[in-house]
Amino acid sequence: MGQSKIILVTGGSRSGKSTFAENLYKDFDDVIYIATAKITDEEMEHRIARHRKSRNKNWVTYEGFKDLDKALDGISHKKILLDCVTIMVTNLMFEDENIDFDNITQEYMDDILEKVKKEFKKLIDKAREKNCDLVLVTNEVGMGIVPESKLGRIFRDIAGWVNQYIASLSDEVYLVCCGIDLKIK
Repeated sequence: MGQSKIILVTGGSRSGKSTFAENLYKDFDDVIYIATAKITDEEMEHRIARHRKSRNKNWVTYEGFKDLDKALDGISHKKILLDCVTIMVTNLMFEDENIDFDNITQEYMDDILEKVKKEFKKLIDKAREKNCDLVLVTNEVGMGIVPESKLGRIFRDIAGWVNQYIASLSDEVYLVCCGIDLKIK
């Protein structure tokens, strides 16, 4: 039996990262596609519909953003694609609707970061335990302007730290820009 492979695919918005990630599994029908987005408005509904159309119809879709390690229990699929890390980070950040991000302490921000990292660690550990290949798609959010709002800066920081953490646990990392992929690890 081979060894599992963890791959992180990153890039900016509309860079082609999802297409690149899906193409890694294009020749496989036994794929679990983990969709982390929730329909929150008409724009998100359109984005989700567009993603659904683009992927292999034989793939099994699991919708969720928490305790994803448990979603892998009882499956026999050996290929997993999670799209998208950044949306999962957002969902986990806003799980507690009472957080006042304008007045958040550094300690509380650190707690959120650790909670998010733990979710990805559990998923990656489960994929390795089950000898599954796992591709994670994420946005590179740190290459643009500094966000004006404190919440935007908090999100950028947490997403950046989570991307670094996942990259450290990954066997391969790809950066996609203008539809062109570059292997960086």
